[in-house]
Amino acid sequence: MRISTKGGYGIRAMYELAMAHGQGPVPLKVVAEKQALSENYLEQLMGTLRKAGLVRGVRGARGGYELARSPEAISVGDVIRALEGPIAPVSCVDLDAEADCERHASCPTRGVWERLRDSMIEVLDSTSLADLCKEVPQDAAPDDSGKGHC
Repeated sequence: MRISTKGGYGIRAMYELAMAHGQGPVPLKVVAEKQALSENYLEQLMGTLRKAGLVRGVRGARGGYELARSPEAISVGDVIRALEGPIAPVSCVDLDAEADCERHASCPTRGVWERLRDSMIEVLDSTSLADLCKEVPQDAAPDDSGKGHC
C-alpha cells in the first residue's frame, strides 16, 4: 500500500495541530507555511478530517483548526483511514469490506497479504500523533527541499 499525497499531507498537517495542541486553533495558513503545503489543498483535507471527527474548525479572527481529541488519542491509522480508506495492501484482505475472492481458499499469496495488512495496521494504530511530536525536535528547521520535517 502506497500512501498518497493526501495521506502524507494529512499526517503532516495533523502533526502541526498536535504540536500546537492546547494553544488554541491554528490558522490553516500557518500549517501550510510550516509544512510548505498548498493552503487550498489543506482546506479540502481538513474538511474530510472534520467529518471524520478528528479536527474542529473554529471561525473568526482567531479561528483555524484544532484537534478534536488529544494527540495521544489520535493514531496515524485514524488519519490514514479518514483520508485514504481501509488499510490493506490488496482488496481481498480489506477488513472493512471482506471482498469475496473466488480463489481465497486456495490462494497461495493470501497469507502474505493478511500478514502485511496486520503489520501495517499494528504500526499505524500504535503510533499516536503525540508519538510523532516526540520524534522531531520542536526547533528542527525544515530541510532544504522545502517539504517540512516529514
